[in-house]
Amino acid sequence: MINSAQNYPLSQLFDIDGRWFYRIPKYQRQYTWGKNEWEVLYDDLLENDLGYFLGSIICINQSKDAIGNQELELVDGQQRLLTLSLLFAAICNYLSQTSHAVDEEQQLEAGNIKRKLVMKGIKDQARLIPQIQNNNHDDFMAVLSDAGVISKRKPPQFAANRRIFQAYRYFHNRIFETVSEESSYNSIQLEEILNKLNSASMVKIEVSSHAHAYTLFQSLNNRGIPLNAIDLIKNKLLATFDKTNPQEVDQYYERWVGLLELIGEDYSTQERFFRHYYNAFRSDLSEISNVQVATRSNLISIYERILDADAIAHMNRIFSAGGVYSYFLSRGPDMRFAEHGNLLKDLERVQGTPSHLLLLHLVTKQYELEVSKEQLGFIIDILVRFFVRRNLTDTPSTRDLTRMFMSIIEGFRSNDTRPVYVQILSKLSEISASDEIFQQNLKGPIYQENRGVTRFVLCTLAQQAMTRENEVDLWSRDKNNNFVWTIEHILPQSDPLPQVWVEMMTGGDAEEAKQIQSNHLHKLGNLTISGYNRELSNKSFEDKRNRLDDEGRPVGYNNGIILNCDLVNETRWSVEQIEERTDTLATKVMDLYSLDKLPGRP
Repeated sequence: MINSAQNYPLSQLFDIDGRWFYRIPKYQRQYTWGKNEWEVLYDDLLENDLGYFLGSIICINQSKDAIGNQELELVDGQQRLLTLSLLFAAICNYLSQTSHAVDEEQQLEAGNIKRKLVMKGIKDQARLIPQIQNNNHDDFMAVLSDAGVISKRKPPQFAANRRIFQAYRYFHNRIFETVSEESSYNSIQLEEILNKLNSASMVKIEVSSHAHAYTLFQSLNNRGIPLNAIDLIKNKLLATFDKTNPQEVDQYYERWVGLLELIGEDYSTQERFFRHYYNAFRSDLSEISNVQVATRSNLISIYERILDADAIAHMNRIFSAGGVYSYFLSRGPDMRFAEHGNLLKDLERVQGTPSHLLLLHLVTKQYELEVSKEQLGFIIDILVRFFVRRNLTDTPSTRDLTRMFMSIIEGFRSNDTRPVYVQILSKLSEISASDEIFQQNLKGPIYQENRGVTRFVLCTLAQQAMTRENEVDLWSRDKNNNFVWTIEHILPQSDPLPQVWVEMMTGGDAEEAKQIQSNHLHKLGNLTISGYNRELSNKSFEDKRNRLDDEGRPVGYNNGIILNCDLVNETRWSVEQIEERTDTLATKVMDLYSLDKLPGRP
């Protein structure tokens, strides 16, 4: 995996005769270090002994020519190496400005620094080539020009306001402060800075692929923010185009940015999309990769193979799939199945995102599989029912879900002539928990088992009798992104249980009340939905039932939601009522999420 790993002084990493150069991937994240990092680096160099360790860098070396110039793709450590280059440039600039005050040896050193920063024998070829994000490349070349390292060029507009020039000026000012022109020890102080800079060391690790680089990121703790799998897939894509279709790099970068905008900024969602894409179309990609299932650990190696095979064709398919996938996340503009938007939201709320790989395959191959809009809606409804049952029974197990959906997709290629929706229903019914187990779990401590699904079930029950006139959005959130309507425990969770509840439940026996609370607190019959959970909290049953807001409107159990209607006329709360209500609600849930009783079957 590792071609080489060795600790080098900077004098060797920037060897004036070295036949290698470092290229930061073209669309890598921009230079982000600021004054705090510059100050720490400079002070650490000066305050520590020679040979101060600066960390490690990871380079991908795919050069085949051992004699010619070698390009090292710098995938980790870019912030430090760019900052050190700016420090070298600032020293070079200082020497040029104080040439009248330095000796011949230091003038020679100025020439050496120039050769550290540019390749020997190649005019204006920088040894470090930054990325283009936020004008990083153009700003760095302008810095080298200002320092007299390369030929004169005009700085880009507003370069002085960006971080590369700010870092360059920061080091320039620190050097002037450190090496006072009034000091008779001027040259000795500058020599000390150069000695400490040249002797400072970094471990350079060379690997041969992006996959190997990603594996290293999992175990090495470097300064800065390590790259993730999505960064490396992007780098691989753009590096491939930079070599084969350089005129199209910008176009594909813009499309990449658009893809991530559709999917969203959350890294876990982005990673899941790339796993789902491969798993959804594994059969189509089998000639490229023999990996059975895409996982977090093998994602990079899979996409390296895909992009090496045909970057243009495969990325076009991935971009197209991203538009479809974004629709499942309620983000994209794809309106082909807009009527199923609410069902897709339900699927997400019930933690059914593992099925997105199945839906991605179905929608992408909709016409080939003869899946109508009506059938797609039916399939999503089946998936919602399946995940309500699965997430309350843990059957099948989470680790089996990906392979299960991939198996269903593989089944479409078999001789099974049944409609796709029938095949899906048959498979999910076969592996889902039985009605007996489902009912048993519904009557158990459901809130304790899965709060997300419990909330979904309660909201569904509460919405049953809503009309346009009295509809309430039970999924709305406040300015802090918290749900406005939350799960309310009728018998409260507080420990110890308030005395008013002890008296009502057991006539004053605290131990018995505690046992009742332990056994019945999280059961379906003791749960409801309230928009005033904090206000109700530990109040008595009567206060919870009759509570009014400041304008006299009922906000307790008499709030008009059908889920609370059976509580409105109760005067007390007991174990018997919890059990009875649990049985009633469990029966309703069983009916709502049956895999046998399916209204609207195509």
